[in-house]
Amino acid sequence: MQIFYLALASFLILNILAGLWRVIQGPTPADRMVSAQLFGTTGVAILLVLAQALEAPYIRNAALLFALLMIMAVLSFVRKTAPQQSQTGDEK
Repeated sequence: MQIFYLALASFLILNILAGLWRVIQGPTPADRMVSAQLFGTTGVAILLVLAQALEAPYIRNAALLFALLMIMAVLSFVRKTAPQQSQTGDEK
């Protein structure tokens, strides 16, 4: 079963390479952010698979930490790129 987990982790690494193409070719910053999310999600998946394969529960804690950091990265990106709303209250 350990060989299956390691093969799955290798497949996930190939997915990261596919996301690298979007980072290079992404026409907008949003495309690049989505590919960064792919890197993070795939990285968390790799850590979880390796934690199961190596029977190391502390790796799951690292995966959880990375997942929380990804949420913070997306929130900062959205806050930075979202159009500013007027504070006057005159909405039409």
